[in-house]
Amino acid sequence: MENESAGFALIAIKTEQFALFEENYSSKKEMNVTTSLEFKINEGEKRIGVFATFTFDQTKKPFVKTQVSCHFVIDPNSWKSFIKNDLIIFPKSFIGHLTMLTIGTARGVLHAKTEGTEFNKFILPVINVNELVDKDAEFTISI
Repeated sequence: MENESAGFALIAIKTEQFALFEENYSSKKEMNVTTSLEFKINEGEKRIGVFATFTFDQTKKPFVKTQVSCHFVIDPNSWKSFIKNDLIIFPKSFIGHLTMLTIGTARGVLHAKTEGTEFNKFILPVINVNELVDKDAEFTISI
């Protein structure tokens, strides 16, 4: 199923984690950003959550960490179309689209949380979602 034909709606945004570790930051050191993703489903409510975590660090010590989740309700017909035997399989293109929405949301949360601080200069870089989401998302379900 293509993204365009899969019905869904964004129903919730949550800042799961946010922390500044000012003592770990130095303007003189090189910075790294680590990204991780997690997907969770709620079968009964036909929902999927995309959890994106971003850690800015220097010498392996984090100085900014945030985790944002976006929760989507999936149209019942679309949900049903993703079911194969005892699995629900969200195609790479669809899960990538939800991930892109979540990353954009996380970028805004990071800006809002750091506004007025020296950490506001750290913006989530443009991320190639096709590299981050490189396969379908599969979950075992009860049928």
